[in-house]
Amino acid sequence: MSVGDKLYEILIKYWGHSRFRPLQQEIIESVVGGHDTLALMPTGGGKSICFQVPGIYLDGICLVISPLISLMKDQVDNLRSRGIKASAVVSGMSKTEIEIAFDNCIFGKSKFLYLSPERLTSSLALTKLREIKINLIAVDEAHCISQWGYDFRPSYLRIVELREAFPEVPVIALTASATKSVRNDIAEKLNFKNHNFFQKSFERKNLNYIVEYNKDKLTRTAEILKSVKGSAVIYVNSRGKTKDITTYLNSQGIKADFYHAGLSAADRNKKQSDWMQNKIQAMVATNAFGMGIDKADVRTVIHADLPDSPEAYYQEAGRAGRDEKNAFAVLIYNSADKADLELRFQNAFPEIKLIRLIYHALGNYLKVALGSGENISFNFDLSDFASTYNFNPLVVINALKIIAEAGYIHLSDAVYIPSRLKFTVGQAELYNFQVQHPESDKVIKTILRSYGGSFDNFIRISEAELAKRLNIAQDVLIRHLFFLQKNELLEYVQQTDKPQLTYLISRVKQETVVPDLKLLEFRKQRFKERVNAMLHYAESLTSCRSMMLLNYFGETTNTRCGTCDYCRKRNKIELNDLTFEKQNAEIKEIIQQQTLRYDELLEKFPASKKEQYVQSLQWLIDSGKIIISESDILLWHE
Repeated sequence: MSVGDKLYEILIKYWGHSRFRPLQQEIIESVVGGHDTLALMPTGGGKSICFQVPGIYLDGICLVISPLISLMKDQVDNLRSRGIKASAVVSGMSKTEIEIAFDNCIFGKSKFLYLSPERLTSSLALTKLREIKINLIAVDEAHCISQWGYDFRPSYLRIVELREAFPEVPVIALTASATKSVRNDIAEKLNFKNHNFFQKSFERKNLNYIVEYNKDKLTRTAEILKSVKGSAVIYVNSRGKTKDITTYLNSQGIKADFYHAGLSAADRNKKQSDWMQNKIQAMVATNAFGMGIDKADVRTVIHADLPDSPEAYYQEAGRAGRDEKNAFAVLIYNSADKADLELRFQNAFPEIKLIRLIYHALGNYLKVALGSGENISFNFDLSDFASTYNFNPLVVINALKIIAEAGYIHLSDAVYIPSRLKFTVGQAELYNFQVQHPESDKVIKTILRSYGGSFDNFIRISEAELAKRLNIAQDVLIRHLFFLQKNELLEYVQQTDKPQLTYLISRVKQETVVPDLKLLEFRKQRFKERVNAMLHYAESLTSCRSMMLLNYFGETTNTRCGTCDYCRKRNKIELNDLTFEKQNAEIKEIIQQQTLRYDELLEKFPASKKEQYVQSLQWLIDSGKIIISESDILLWHE
């Protein structure tokens, strides 16, 4: 059987697909051929298949570096549901759990191992990884390795150390949105050798990009949802707005709910499930919603607040129309958005004095003494911390990011991790304890009857379900479990849905906290450039929206989409594209024959059709066919 046939066999066996999506097969064949590979595929393009299929095909274990616990958890659960053995090492796991996960990989009991990049700072992880037969290193959300990117994470730079430890193992880097400078940076930072680059076009032909200037965003949002039936997401930049807009939409007869990272895991799961099952039409959410969610029939994504980068906008808007049917990405913009972006920029880069104060308060809040805390993780409630010390929550999260970038801490995303336990003694010793402690005997028997494998691995448990079977209160059951742990019979880890904050080095005095000032200044400049690019997208009245996004990501095209707000307006002004091309030819001839400035050229157009000619002229300037010299002269540029 040929390599291609075996790859198809894996695809059919585990995913039930008879063919690969565009580019997937070429990427996979590059990887199994031993080439370092950079895959740039838009949201919903099927990136995970590109490393999961070769990970199964190649002998050994595929190591996946991913920045978000929620993404790791979703992919591990998805692989396991398909009968593929997979493990993840994430914040919040006990040392024993981590050791078991690594040992399962060492002894071939797992096919995929997911790690956060921060885990690469752990000596335990690096030691264990050297004992594993790694067949492929997959770097997900690879733009995080680049300082040019919109979500730079310094811990990604440690990945190159894996290359030194496993020089013969190929690397596949995957991302949904990256400019040319970011792509080049990824290849350099990952020390790519004989590498292949694959890029799926950023163009989404079924997606209608619309920008509307409107002071009354609430009313306009409701109007859009009433006119475009089907599932929708409304993105806003604050938790308070999610609830306010939801209340308004429901009052207008639109079934809506809200979602943000501050909700409990149970609430988030329930809301997400209702939306996925179309029990509600619209989810009003912060950017915490959508990552890893694959819902094909989203008809509308509305941004009621302006994102701070084209990358974020493109990724969020791209969650509409994954079924390749007609869909809408609507940005509702007004003058208040510009002031809001400026405030977000200020909050994104607090003064050094405030950053140090927040670091000091953090140690007090978590009760970490000076000189201690290294590699210890804590449940972290950002809202409670901010209110306790009267800090602005947005300033806190950005200060913590800067502290993390300097290598002092790591703050994970909020994700629900269920309770787990594992018996740490053999069955004979456990039986002797049961005989001597009859009050614990029933609890132990119920655990053993309810869950298998508890002597070999940590198993997920439900305290509520166990308490119900035992006919006791849940808090009584938990006391029993802690009693058994105290007597060293089992290890019990309670559930959490809080972010995990880990001290990467022991706590130091606040005055010694030194962020990378050069990096900080560079990030400020890049942030400002992305903000300006986003403002340009929102405020432009003379460019095809799709062309603007494609050009931002380095994909050159002179073909407008024909469906965005600009193209629709231009189509209304003109009779057809033939007229447009005729006007372009006339403008070209005039410019090539005469030396004219912009206003002088306008005088050459017929008064009755001047608006049409202005539109054509602006399009030619935006598309680069006409350039303006330093002396304001219009020049034709092929």
